[in-house]
Amino acid sequence: MSNLPSNRQIKVKDESPNPVKHVSKDSIDLYAKREKIQPRSISGLFQNVRLLTIWVTMTLFLALPWITWDGRQALLFDLPARKFYIFWWTFLPQDFFFLSWLLIMAAFSLFAVTVFAGRVYCGYFCPQTVWTKIFLIIEHYTEGERNARVRLDKAPLSLNKILRRGSKHILWLAVGFITAITFVAYFTPARELTRELLHFQLGFWEMFWILFFAGATYMNAGWMREQVCMYMCPYGRFQSVMFDRDTLIISYDTARGDPRGSRKKTTDYHAQGLGDCIDCELCVQVCPTGIDIRDGLQFECIQCAACIDACDSVMDQMGYQRGLVRYTTGNMLEKGSKYHLLRPRLIGYALMIGIMAAVFLVTLGLRVPLEVETLRDRNQLFRETGEGFIENVYMLKVLNKSQEADRYSVRLDGDKAIRLSREMTMEAAPGEYLSLPVTLVADPAELDHRKNDIVFIVQSLNNPKVREESKSSFLAPAEVEEDSDANAEE
Repeated sequence: MSNLPSNRQIKVKDESPNPVKHVSKDSIDLYAKREKIQPRSISGLFQNVRLLTIWVTMTLFLALPWITWDGRQALLFDLPARKFYIFWWTFLPQDFFFLSWLLIMAAFSLFAVTVFAGRVYCGYFCPQTVWTKIFLIIEHYTEGERNARVRLDKAPLSLNKILRRGSKHILWLAVGFITAITFVAYFTPARELTRELLHFQLGFWEMFWILFFAGATYMNAGWMREQVCMYMCPYGRFQSVMFDRDTLIISYDTARGDPRGSRKKTTDYHAQGLGDCIDCELCVQVCPTGIDIRDGLQFECIQCAACIDACDSVMDQMGYQRGLVRYTTGNMLEKGSKYHLLRPRLIGYALMIGIMAAVFLVTLGLRVPLEVETLRDRNQLFRETGEGFIENVYMLKVLNKSQEADRYSVRLDGDKAIRLSREMTMEAAPGEYLSLPVTLVADPAELDHRKNDIVFIVQSLNNPKVREESKSSFLAPAEVEEDSDANAEE
């Protein structure tokens, strides 16, 4: 690419032995300047649904960090402490399996939704779409409707333009900072973060991530908009792989709409050989990615259905039947067949999601909120006391995975000759990781083997059903086994 002409065009030149006098002037423009898209506002059934999903998702996003559960934040991902609180569950790094399982289920759910209704997630729930819509609403109220914004773009710099543009960007930045602060509140307790923010006592990383996410929100939703969906998001690129001929998509009915042409409402347009499309291009003007749905399905389409509401409004004004642009499928549009919901691919996805969800819930229900690990003393395998007993030293690590303080007892299972040097109980706070030295004692005369299998049993005193085991071994001198063999021979 570095050898291409700097004027951004490739000219076709005839270098044959007998050159033609007239050289072709055809050229290929390698880089196309982005044309700013100014979508027009439209109302209708699907846009009302979009607004509902926006308010629901935004309310959940803003409210969840402030919900208290058992005296703490209900949803908190405490990275420094490596604890993840999700309502009545506490997950630790050892529980990464559950997070991976959730992500896999979310991916398969997205695949199933795509097979069923195309890119509907992008149009109604995707954060990029939601925040872009919010920024467009702000732009509409500060700069006016589409035509007014286009005129403002072309207008020379003036006080009116500065005030309108300035107020828009101030509101955009305000939304960006609210978004960033809320997002960081999922990782730093919201009340603590707010207090530090009001007293200008934010730490370096909190300040860094707030500025980073505020800037990212401002740039992505305010400036880049459709470019994120068209060039940065991979979902639009591989969505066609998951489509089939019965996937619900937004399509223009070519057989009904073409030939296109303007006409008066009272005109007999069928006599003029025209279709139902009056070629008003309102469907193009309302599209947030600037495509013409009449050109067929395109990867830029985020399936927001703005074109459906726009076209239906025109059909109502003209007295025509709605549905020239509608949710349909390839088979319904081309063959006039009925919609087929029960399809092998969709059934397969539904079964996989159901099985994974069932396994996840059962595994989560059987999860013991306690973890026990035993480490032997590496400095010496065993030691002899003055009384002639054999001692082994261990480090018992106990992790309380529950959200309540708990008390535990420690007992031993194995050779009856091996016992704890003392009775042990311990208390652990929610999520606390305890490391306790444990000493086991045995009379060598009562041991039959040099290596003896043992099991540490840690059990909750508050809830006896909560118990966990950890296997280890008790080592004795080699003479123990020799004496045992000699006794057996006698």
